[in-house]
Amino acid sequence: MADIPVIDIATPTPAVAKQLLAAASAHGFVFVRNHDIGLPPEDIQAMFALSRTFFESPYQVKAECPYVPDKNQGWVGMQRETLDPKTQKRGDFKEAFNVGEYVDGRAAQPLPKPFAPHEAQLGRFADQCHGLCNKILRVFGMAFEIAEDEGGAEWFVKRHDRSQGPSGSILRLLYYPSVPTESHDETDIRAGAHSDYGSITLLFQLPGQPGLEILTRENAWAPVPVNPLDDAVPPILVNIGDLLSYWTDGLLRSTVHRVIFPQGEQHRGAADRYSMAYFCHPLDEARLVPVPSAIVREHGRDKGAGEAAKVLTAKDHLVGRLAATYGK
Repeated sequence: MADIPVIDIATPTPAVAKQLLAAASAHGFVFVRNHDIGLPPEDIQAMFALSRTFFESPYQVKAECPYVPDKNQGWVGMQRETLDPKTQKRGDFKEAFNVGEYVDGRAAQPLPKPFAPHEAQLGRFADQCHGLCNKILRVFGMAFEIAEDEGGAEWFVKRHDRSQGPSGSILRLLYYPSVPTESHDETDIRAGAHSDYGSITLLFQLPGQPGLEILTRENAWAPVPVNPLDDAVPPILVNIGDLLSYWTDGLLRSTVHRVIFPQGEQHRGAADRYSMAYFCHPLDEARLVPVPSAIVREHGRDKGAGEAAKVLTAKDHLVGRLAATYGK
């Protein structure tokens, strides 16, 4: 089992910032205790209920709003997505629905019938997720001790200010149907090995639905617990995406992870698996240049942007990753 730290960021202090930086540097993943940080557990459960209603709908209902590659929005059907095209023979055994950023408080995409009456709920939940991401990014800003005249603790947050332009942020509802063992082989997987494309990701899991694994420094797969401390309010799993790795020259790890089919007799014939992810992205035009931090200069691993001749933008990176995933 992966030993991922659980950190309480409700009261950010320099000590908490150091804990977060250490965890993200070592694992690329960290649990954040969900107490007084702006995401009520009842709102999370309500979103899971809404997600289940959608994915239990007939094919014709879900297909009303198919995935639009150029916008990264809409319904992704079974095996439509291949997150690890170099290894997989068939696409991921999952479905998803991507909700993009709202414009003037309204969805900027068609919503299928199960979601249409809940447009405000979807938007509010995405806003809550974005607010939590900003809190986490602010703690990272503290951890890197960025000078005030260079942006200070707000360095990352300013690059995620949605009032300044669009971004690739997505609220993704995920459904992994139970599949008979004889219907898949050893190369099939629920979500292929990949790193996330944005800054940070919030991942919401349900008890009794394992399957997420991370690739450790020892190049071994380790299962990720759903509720490591058995809290009455489960913590939220946070992982580092590609862009924080770029910005920190690899000091923060964009860790490869995957979702496998249930393992062991206790999980055979297991029920469907549901999860939700909020992929937090900076503004499309945010440049992927190193953070102005002595910590990055001293401890970066030269796996990020460095002093590249051509500086990518956040949108450049996202477009490239999506093209590889969907075979474009």
